[in-house]
Amino acid sequence: MPQQKTTFRFLAEPTDVNFGGKVHGGVVMKWIDQAGYACAAGWSGSYCVTVSVAGVRFHRPILVGQVVEVSAQIAHTGKTSMQIFIRVRSGDPKTQHLVETNHCIISFVAMDQAGYPVDVPKYVAKTDEEKRLEQYAIKMKDIAIETETLLQKTVHLEEDK
Repeated sequence: MPQQKTTFRFLAEPTDVNFGGKVHGGVVMKWIDQAGYACAAGWSGSYCVTVSVAGVRFHRPILVGQVVEVSAQIAHTGKTSMQIFIRVRSGDPKTQHLVETNHCIISFVAMDQAGYPVDVPKYVAKTDEEKRLEQYAIKMKDIAIETETLLQKTVHLEEDK
C-alpha cells in the first residue's frame, strides 16, 4: 500500500538562520522539498523530481531552537505526477504547542532509472477534508500551468523585439 503521509520533526539550528536571526526562507523551502520528496517517493515507489511549488505562504517566522514539523500528504495525482500538500509548524519544544508557519502545494513527477516519467498509483480522496485539499491542489496546479503559459508568451514576445 502506498504511503500517503510523511512527517519530519527536528529542531531549528543556528546554522539555519538569516541575518535577521530567523530561520531563512530558503532553508524552509529545502525542508519542504525534502519532505515532499519522501512523500512522493513513498507513494509512487519511484525516484521523483520536483516540478513546481505553488501557493507558498509564510505566516510567521521560525526561531532557532524551536521544534519544526514538516508534514507532507498526497493531495492529488495525475498519470505520472503528484501534488503534495505541505504544512510547516513550529513551536517551543518544552510545551510541544506548534503553530503553522507556512504551507504550499509541491508537485513531483515519478521517474524511471533512465529519467522517463512513470505512472503513479491513483489517489482517491475519501474524507471531506481530503476532497477540499484535492480541489485546492488541482487549483494550484491549474494556476501554475496558466502562469507558465503566460511566462512563455511573455518571454517569446521579448525575444521577438
